[in-house]
Amino acid sequence: MNENFTKRNALLAQKVIKGLESRQMTGYYAADKEEALSIALSLIPEGSTVTMGGATSAHEIGLPQNLADGNYHFIDRDKIDDKRAAMLAAYDADYFLSSANAMTEDGVIVNIDGNANRVSAIAQGPKHVIFIVGMNKICKDVDHALKRARNVAAPVNAQRFGLNTPCAKTGSCMDCKSPDTICCQFLITRYSKHPGRIHVILVNECLGF
Repeated sequence: MNENFTKRNALLAQKVIKGLESRQMTGYYAADKEEALSIALSLIPEGSTVTMGGATSAHEIGLPQNLADGNYHFIDRDKIDDKRAAMLAAYDADYFLSSANAMTEDGVIVNIDGNANRVSAIAQGPKHVIFIVGMNKICKDVDHALKRARNVAAPVNAQRFGLNTPCAKTGSCMDCKSPDTICCQFLITRYSKHPGRIHVILVNECLGF
């Protein structure tokens, strides 16, 4: 990444981390994917039960593969026929892996979901939640974060899943009620009632969508 962007991201990440701390969440900054992977693995004790929602960013740093190859009880829903059982297992997991559709500079996390398994697990259930978030997802405030989630993340995800939504055709949100819509549930995480539950690893990379 360009040196100037790296300097900017490092400074901005400290602001985000302070915001997270004020919301009883813990933030970390990783200079690259390798450091992000190292931080994530340091947070997850061997033997832990780990599962995840749709989190392209976690895959991009190699976290699921390392968990599958390591001494962990990793529940990979993509390799389980009973998808519902895999999703329900997330609520009793030690660690749940996710990303964010957008985050604000002061530590608010924004996510949109279709089936709601991801946002519901973020809100309640798993003992710990670890977010992998590229610095490309940091926005000025909640309004800009929601716009990013609806106009960047949602259209790209609709396209990659081959869904028949207006945003998949236009590239931007049309506030649709299409049967294929993935904008069913909106979750804004502005505070954690449980200190130490939510961890956010900010990565100096362009990750996810």
